Parts: sequence; structure tokens; C-alpha cells
Amino acid sequence: DAPPQFGRPAPPPQTGWERLSELWQRDERQRYPEETVNIAKSAFTGGVVGWVYGGLPAFYQARRAFIEGSQGELFQNRADAVQSAHRAGLRSFIRYGWRWSWRVAAFVAIFNTVSTGLSLYRNKTTIGNFASAGAFTGALFRMHLGLQGLAGGFVFGTAFGIPAGGLLMMMQKLAGETLQEKRNRERRELYEQKLAEWQSRLSVMKTLGETENNTQEGPETEGARES
Repeated sequence: DAPPQFGRPAPPPQTGWERLSELWQRDERQRYPEETVNIAKSAFTGGVVGWVYGGLPAFYQARRAFIEGSQGELFQNRADAVQSAHRAGLRSFIRYGWRWSWRVAAFVAIFNTVSTGLSLYRNKTTIGNFASAGAFTGALFRMHLGLQGLAGGFVFGTAFGIPAGGLLMMMQKLAGETLQEKRNRERRELYEQKLAEWQSRLSVMKTLGETENNTQEGPETEGARES
């Protein structure tokens, strides 16, 4: 029998829960799946976009308000006045940019996690996955406002998820295959490669075992003939 380390490789995950469990597991090279990396990248990008979206208007508004409210103040020179206005704008940029940044990053991360999880569990990518993810995320962000806020978030999230999902699916199809199809293909190719390597090692071990048996039988046969 083959030693335990040469056991037959496990086939690709067949159930939805098995595919979901792989989402947070590293491979042999200690790398996370592409879906997990994409979730982290999209959350970071969403955070940057949210910071710019919330910070830039706050920067210009605070700068303008500072200039309008400091007409009677005395400054050492023009550069001092400009620097003071910029510092006021920068404080607002950091303050309001952060408020938008973490909210957008959290929304994008939850939306992508739910939509990716649904696609893995169902083993297919559909508009319904993105619509459900958007509805769940929107309702989660507005649930603190009561039933009316929950319903509003549900509608907003669904309206966001459908076009966003359609755009993502269109981009994936232009690339030739969806992310789910790519993942299934890579799983199948990796399993076939491991299976071929396992069969090759098993064949080598079987050949070595036969050679060892023949080597041991040789002296025993000669000893029997001499006796």
C-alpha cells in the first residue's frame, strides 16, 4: 500500500459549502484565492474613491468658508493666509473624507463578499446574485433607521446591485470567461495535474517494490537449491 503522504489527491469541491470554505483558505503557495484578493482590492479602491468623493468638496467648502470668515483677521503675509486656508480645508478633507471612506469601503466589501459567496455556493454567476447582495447590503446599512429605512436600503441596494452586476458580468464575458468559469477550470486542471503526479509516483513505487521483491527472492532461491 502507498504511504499516507502519497494518498490519492482530493477531487475539486462538489458542494456549495465546500466551495465557500475555500474562499478563505490558502493554497500550497500560501496564496489566497483570486476571489478573496478581489474583495480586498475592491474594498480598498472603494475606500479611496469614498475619501476623494467626501473629502474634496469638504476641502473646497471649508477653504472658502475660512476665507469668507477671516476677512477681518490680520495675517503676517499672503502666504500665511493661504496656508491657514489650506490647513482649514485639509482638516475638513481628512474628517469628512474618512467618514465617506470607511462607509464606501464597508459597503463594497460586504456587497462583493455576499455576491461572491452566492456565486460560489450556486456555482454560477447571475444578476440575481448581485441583486440579492445589493439588497442585503443596503438593508444592513439602513436598518438602524427602522422599517422605513430598512425598506429604503433594500430598494436602493437592489437598484445598485443589478447594474453593477451586469457591468461586472459584461466585463468578464469580454475577457472570454467569467471568474467562476475560470476558477472551475483552474480547479479541474490542478486536480488533473495532481492526479497524474500521484499516478506517476504510485507507478514508480510499485516498480521499486517489485524490484526489491525480486532481489530478495534471488538469494532465497539460490539457498534452496544449495540445500
